[in-house]
Amino acid sequence: MPESKKTKSIGCNGPKPSLHMGYYLFADNSEGIIFLPLLYMVMDVFSRKVVGWQVHDNESSALAADLMTDICKREDIKRGQVVLHSDNGSPMKGATMLATLQELGVMPSLSRPSVSNDNPYSESLFRTLKYRPEYPEKAFENIASSRRWVSDFVCWYNNEHRHSGIKFVTPAQRHTGRDIEILAQRTRLYHAAKARHPERWRGNIKNLEPVGSVYLNPEKGKANSKEVEAA
Repeated sequence: MPESKKTKSIGCNGPKPSLHMGYYLFADNSEGIIFLPLLYMVMDVFSRKVVGWQVHDNESSALAADLMTDICKREDIKRGQVVLHSDNGSPMKGATMLATLQELGVMPSLSRPSVSNDNPYSESLFRTLKYRPEYPEKAFENIASSRRWVSDFVCWYNNEHRHSGIKFVTPAQRHTGRDIEILAQRTRLYHAAKARHPERWRGNIKNLEPVGSVYLNPEKGKANSKEVEAA
């Protein structure tokens, strides 16, 4: 592999150490006047929780920087605590964004050139967003309506969506550590069900151990691709 495509594997075993930033342009299927909002969204890689988002009508390094400043304040992120991974888009590489990350003590990490799956967490999140039944068929009327839609989506995703990549708990449960007891309770229920009707079971119960460490740019054998890509 050429040197330019080598990058350090970054592991996280709890919320905050690694965040993913992505941006998504809502497609338009209508005719006439077109309003295409641009969604900036940041996900905690460990928990899959959306920790911040903004919708704007343009692409800007200053807007991305403003979002990260807000997230660091709300999540009480300390200097040197997190890595922010993103693609190579201009908002992520702009001078304002890079200066803000330096001021916040956040280490930037960019996708490798010509590596198509280097930002899988954001891609998975946006795929989930795109295929929601409520996804708009027509263009949003204005920026306010697009923000209302995204707000509803994030509320559902964080608090109701049982994420297949984290053993079907919600991102909010994983983010706060409640997934450990929830999965332990499910394990007890499975054991009890097997004890009552062993004839219905051919093997062991489902593995409901919490997902362990999660890696950015994982080395071979360190990540389960199905868990990474699941949404």
